[in-house]
Amino acid sequence: MLKSSRKASVYLLAVSAIIVIVAFISIGGHSASRAVFTAALFAAPGLKQPANPNSMQGESVPGIQVGGQQVVLLHREPSANASKAEFISATILPGRGMNLFQIEARIPGRGIVPLIASPDLKEASRQLNNGPDDVHGVRSFAFGGAFIAPYPNRIRGKLTDDGKNIVTSWHGKTLKLPAVWKGKSNPNTELHAIHGLILDRKADELKLSSIPGGQSITGIIHAGDFDGHWLSKTDLAIAVALSEHTVEATIKATNVGSEPEPMGIGWHPYFSIVSGDRKQARLQIPASKMAQVNNYDDVFPTGEILPVDGSKYDFRTPAGKALEDIFLDDNFSHLSRQNGVLVVSLLDPAAKYGIHIEGLSPQIKTVQVYAPPDKAFAAIEEQFNFADPFNSIWGKLDTGMVTLAPGQSVTWKVRLRLFMPTE
Repeated sequence: MLKSSRKASVYLLAVSAIIVIVAFISIGGHSASRAVFTAALFAAPGLKQPANPNSMQGESVPGIQVGGQQVVLLHREPSANASKAEFISATILPGRGMNLFQIEARIPGRGIVPLIASPDLKEASRQLNNGPDDVHGVRSFAFGGAFIAPYPNRIRGKLTDDGKNIVTSWHGKTLKLPAVWKGKSNPNTELHAIHGLILDRKADELKLSSIPGGQSITGIIHAGDFDGHWLSKTDLAIAVALSEHTVEATIKATNVGSEPEPMGIGWHPYFSIVSGDRKQARLQIPASKMAQVNNYDDVFPTGEILPVDGSKYDFRTPAGKALEDIFLDDNFSHLSRQNGVLVVSLLDPAAKYGIHIEGLSPQIKTVQVYAPPDKAFAAIEEQFNFADPFNSIWGKLDTGMVTLAPGQSVTWKVRLRLFMPTE
């Protein structure tokens, strides 16, 4: 995990409609290039080239790629007011489903710090290689911030004879999904599907734009029927917008096929506990219930929804509840909203830092939180659906999967805001 501040400069050079962005960054006691982006994009008005590009700090590692596509760095210059927290940069991996790999912010008293638990880009490139430990891109949700569609969380089903897929059904129609995950405590635990079908998908189109006070990027994935695993054809538009006060992530899914299809969307960001002191970090979740699971290895829901009242899983107090030594890999539901906005907050009083994760889409029904006590992060996943949404264990419960008829769309949107816990 990155722990120190850095300085960043970005320059833009247009050559024959090709935009090349090279961001040189000094990290810790060594220098490294954090992002190099080379792609055919639409021109972004308002982006300026420094008078002397050679004055930028750090050393270049040209052409750095993850997932076969260049890494993108969105960046803005810090304001003159150093007493307020503000976002500075966002690193996106178009070659891995537009993964929002890193976000950096200036925190008063700490300088520029990473907010997402991620390795450096060289290490990420090494791990995200579609090798035996990265089948269907599963390493994408081991760190960073993977976007997830068309189903967040786990799905169980009958394992095919070759052991490569599970079979389940939706409205009487068969779905065959990659069996890519299982618990770690027992080699004979049940294989299942997890976290969708775009973890290792490349963006088919990219557009970089200037926005007031920052930059944005949109990647289009023409997913089709997700290599035969889904019931219709889908286009996904995934956008990230960086400004001083917010980072917004938006996914619009459109059924461009001829059959109805289910759609679930989510995000898997590992938010760093900046101080490194996990016990004092506080979590606030406006959820009155949570899903019971069989154990914390499989993490399969039983179909029972339990009240959090009076339990250690009640995180509803406005100031949040200290994480202490609580292990979390739980799905929270029955969410309260403020003026239609779902607000989940991670507070790090020791760092005088906090972040609001604001769900702007009414379709977000659950929040999965993964936070082991020996790690200084909390993965806070606002998603449409409950885990294993096609399973009969849920009875008549609406498990959150949205039905898209041909031509219909649905949008998942989350906004991040910084705050100081004393406010």
